[in-house]
Amino acid sequence: MAWIMLVVAGAFEVVWAFFMKQSDGFSRLVPSVLTFGFMFVSFGLLSLSMKALPLGTAYAIWTGIGAVGAFTVGIFVLGEAATPLRLLGGGLILAGLVILKLATPE
Repeated sequence: MAWIMLVVAGAFEVVWAFFMKQSDGFSRLVPSVLTFGFMFVSFGLLSLSMKALPLGTAYAIWTGIGAVGAFTVGIFVLGEAATPLRLLGGGLILAGLVILKLATPE
C-alpha cells in the first residue's frame, strides 16, 4: 500500500507543478488555489508512504515521478522541446527510479 500511495503522491506532484505553471507566478487565483490543494494531497500521501518506506527511497521516487511526469506534461501538453539530450536525461531519471525500487526491500 505504501508504494501505491507514493506513486499517487508523485502523480499529484505532477498536477500541482502543472497548475503552478498555469498560475503565472501565483498571479492567477484558480490555478494558484489548485496548486496548493494538490500540494497538500501530494505531501500528505508522501508522508503516509514514509511510514513504511525509507526516507531516501520515498523522497527520491516522489521527486523522480514529479520530474519525469512534469517533463512529459511539458512536452505533450505545453509543447516544450523533446530534444535527444532532454529525452536521455528523462530516461536516466526513470532508470534511477527503477533501480531504487528494485533495491528497496518491501
